[in-house]
Amino acid sequence: MRTSHILLLCILGHALFATVFCNNASGPDDCCFEYYPRSLNKIYIREYYMTDHRCPRTAAVLTTMNGATLCVDPKLPWVVRVMKSLDQ
Repeated sequence: MRTSHILLLCILGHALFATVFCNNASGPDDCCFEYYPRSLNKIYIREYYMTDHRCPRTAAVLTTMNGATLCVDPKLPWVVRVMKSLDQ
């Protein structure tokens, strides 16, 4: 009987610590799940940043002059040109 109490206490303790550590886990702030389907002229884009590597899909997030953000595929030729232009 005593062994079963100790085992139950260990299981409950493990469950408590697991929930505490999982709640403190940090993940990416924002990820893109769909790409914007059309191309944009670079004159409408103010800046860009890449999504976190922990996101399921790699994306470039473009910020337009009016503050809107768009997720785009960073491998598309027009996106590569825009990013190079903004990096200069």
